[in-house]
Amino acid sequence: MDYIKAFLVGGALCLIGQILIDKTKLTPARILVSYVVAGVLLGAVGLYPKLIEFAGAGASVPLTGFGSLLAKGVKEAVMKDGFLGIFTGGLKAAAGGITAAIIAGLVASFLFKARDKS
Repeated sequence: MDYIKAFLVGGALCLIGQILIDKTKLTPARILVSYVVAGVLLGAVGLYPKLIEFAGAGASVPLTGFGSLLAKGVKEAVMKDGFLGIFTGGLKAAAGGITAAIIAGLVASFLFKARDKS
């Protein structure tokens, strides 16, 4: 049942993104940023952690999950470090994911040769 919940929630998030690409003039970059901001806002008010509890990876893996993780990190850092936590909390919380993305990009750059579309 966990797999079905993850599939449905993750699929719904992807479906919303695809509809935004097809039916609006928003660029993919703006949609991605909107997803992160939505995750931050929903995480800040406490709604997104409940969705993650329900759907697991279906909610934590998409960009909205990254935004929620940033909000959670900032909350915890502000409680611990005060004002300075606003600037450091999100990066500390998401450091593992950011590092993994950078390393994956580096490995891909070694394995594949970039070329122009023409």
